[in-house]
Amino acid sequence: MTRIELTVNGDKRSDEVEPRLLLVHYLRETCGLRAANVGCDTTSCGACTVLLDGRSVKSCTVLAVQAAGQDVVTSEGLSADGELHPVQAAFRLNHGLQCGFCTPGMVMAAVGLLAENPHPTEEEVRAGLEGNLCRCTGYHNIIRAVLAAADTQAEVQA
Repeated sequence: MTRIELTVNGDKRSDEVEPRLLLVHYLRETCGLRAANVGCDTTSCGACTVLLDGRSVKSCTVLAVQAAGQDVVTSEGLSADGELHPVQAAFRLNHGLQCGFCTPGMVMAAVGLLAENPHPTEEEVRAGLEGNLCRCTGYHNIIRAVLAAADTQAEVQA
């Protein structure tokens, strides 16, 4: 067992973990957070996407010990004071979800994309979400939601 210390959704944590434990399993099993979903175990679906020190990563590709000393944010950690994050609100308003399984990963990938590129084009959004799969939608409302979130964030910053 190895002790890791990290911050998850703003809370400092210190836990004993097996060195081979994946970050997604640490978040779900140790932290009790359920937004990061295990969809494929092969890094191809993106349902487990979280922010690691502000960058979106597939948490099934990262060992929990590799996240030690870093800041992890899951979809549960985005909202503040009962208010949805602008990306979460845009997904809701633009019907960017159906069954909801991929939604937390899509939202986290979108948050990471908008942090790097606050004013993406439609093509850049499509490229930025390329590693996240949705089996229910045609992606049109997801793309619309990300572009709407970009516009909302630009308005707030202006």
